[in-house]
Amino acid sequence: MNHLMRLSLSLLAAASAWSAPEAGEGDSDSRIPGWKLVWQDEFAGTAVDDTKWSRCQRGKADWMNTMSDDPALVEVADGILHLRGVANERQDLDPVPYLTAGLTSKGKFAFLYGKVVIRARFKSAQGAWPALWMMGEQKGWPANGEIDLMEHLNFDDIVYQTVHSVYTVKIDKTNTPKKGSTARIDRDGWNTYGCEWDAEKVVFTVNGQPTHTYPRVPEKGEEQWPFNQLFYFILSMQIGGEWVNGTGPTNPEHYPAGMEIDWVRVYSRETAPLPVE
Repeated sequence: MNHLMRLSLSLLAAASAWSAPEAGEGDSDSRIPGWKLVWQDEFAGTAVDDTKWSRCQRGKADWMNTMSDDPALVEVADGILHLRGVANERQDLDPVPYLTAGLTSKGKFAFLYGKVVIRARFKSAQGAWPALWMMGEQKGWPANGEIDLMEHLNFDDIVYQTVHSVYTVKIDKTNTPKKGSTARIDRDGWNTYGCEWDAEKVVFTVNGQPTHTYPRVPEKGEEQWPFNQLFYFILSMQIGGEWVNGTGPTNPEHYPAGMEIDWVRVYSRETAPLPVE
């Protein structure tokens, strides 16, 4: 891999009192039978690796309209990436009510097919919307495709895992094949989120178990399957938005909140190389 490698990560931490994982939590061994590790970030240093990640910038979409470059919102410590969301106490300087952080690998790492595993946890809050996801490099949304490895809302005991494309957004009125599903999690603990992705399907996983499969259906055309191109990561902490506020407004008393990322790992099958840039 060269300097064109692309990778996106949005991780956050909720409270500064959170510590590194205790011994025995999760899988510290990166080996998986039948798979070869080709890219990883274990967050072992004291700062975000800028050869792998860039800060997400603010935009108009709900997932990014409170993004901030404030350095206090991102921290790497004790092997954990922290992405924080806080109430904005200086709206005279920045009018948004909340400030959040995210990381993206766009322009630094992208890959085609393989296995993704991300270990994360979050501090739940009314209005909090942490997410781990991937976007295709070619064309704009939704033609480039989107693979949502995890989206969590408020205090839910479930996460959402979904694909998006021109087909799911504009053409398919029957949700066939089913574009996504939900999976139960240990809401306050560490969980792993990911997928196994090849030329015929995306299989979502939570804690190593398959949770939903989205197949390629050739007769539905290329708009149904934009998942044949390089994808990069986005790891985002967001506060507020039409979807997350569907059950009620954001509660400022619940903040700071955020997401912690222990590691991000990308694998290829041992019998097949992983195309990357």
